[in-house]
Amino acid sequence: MTSPLVSLTWTDHLTGRRGYLVVDRLVRGVCSGGLRMRDGCTLDEVTGLARGMSRKEALHYDPAARHVPLGGAKGGIDCDPRDPESYGLLVRYLRAVRPYVESCWTTGEDLGLSQDVVDRAVTEAGLVSSIQAVHPLLDDESAARRRLADAFAVEVDGIGLDELVGGCGVAESVLTALDRAGVPHDGTRVALQGLGTMGGATARFLARAGLTVVAVADVKGTITNPAGLDVEALLAARDAHGTVDRRALRPGDRELPGDAWLSAEAEVLVPAAVSYSIGPDEQARITARWIAEAANMPVLPEAEALLHARGVSVLPDVVVNSGTNAWWWTLFGDIGADAGEAFAHTRRSMRALVDLVLTRAEADGTTPRRAAHAIADQRLPVIAERFGQHR
Repeated sequence: MTSPLVSLTWTDHLTGRRGYLVVDRLVRGVCSGGLRMRDGCTLDEVTGLARGMSRKEALHYDPAARHVPLGGAKGGIDCDPRDPESYGLLVRYLRAVRPYVESCWTTGEDLGLSQDVVDRAVTEAGLVSSIQAVHPLLDDESAARRRLADAFAVEVDGIGLDELVGGCGVAESVLTALDRAGVPHDGTRVALQGLGTMGGATARFLARAGLTVVAVADVKGTITNPAGLDVEALLAARDAHGTVDRRALRPGDRELPGDAWLSAEAEVLVPAAVSYSIGPDEQARITARWIAEAANMPVLPEAEALLHARGVSVLPDVVVNSGTNAWWWTLFGDIGADAGEAFAHTRRSMRALVDLVLTRAEADGTTPRRAAHAIADQRLPVIAERFGQHR
């Protein structure tokens, strides 16, 4: 694997905490990837995420679309987002990497950071926008920015469209896998780790598709009910970090330890929180048939090999959580600032991609991840030849 184009480590002069930025590659001089904040974030983690972003962009390449795939990048800050010093640290980090945000790196919310917090910090750091680097690639910048602002203003049943698109993609990935296996949606059980932006939206779409959400884990523990949890009530009772107020639980709901979601009696597991949550020990507790990686890099390679050997299919993050690319479709004008268009385009794109990956995996006798990587790695040179790159 090639080395990234840029890899930097920043040390905050006030707290000594570290932040990272990795640019895996540029396409037409621009790259894309979110900014995460979590205690224990490392350069290796951010490097892997940046490489994954390059592959996600490649997997959604459509020669007929206005949207031009960008290069992959990622930012990370080693700090608990609940720490009182976290916001000031975020602003100082953005000031330090300001030249990259201005010239080549488009970013936004990721684990531990919401888009409104990122936007506020971006303004305080003296930047125009977290995606200003892509503006020169737009045919009509003012129209594109207006279209994106309108999309961010859309709410669906009390949740912003920007928070829902990624989860819509995760849910469609699961539904595609079920349909290929001939498994009905109604009554299929699912357990999730995380009820933040991605996990919460995924839970909503799966529940509305007929699946039964039997377990949800947050920082306080696992909430479970074999008969099914009230997803909408849990969503309404969560805070900005996805932690559920336990006063919203119903009499049949139980509280178990934080890792109990792993062994829940469910056909589908959705890790939608932290990276590296499923290792060799954790995988031994899993009885589910599918694991859909809504989080980035939640399943360690050793664990995935063991899961694959016993027939558990890991639907990889590089595919499953790539639905957030819908915002590029909106920005470039492939779809309008409309929830119906966003969901229809996301479902159509994700279903086609998951079907392609699973078909390739079956044909090659390999894992869905290896199949997805093979497809992406075939497309990256095609993108580079058409649009150029700077490596």
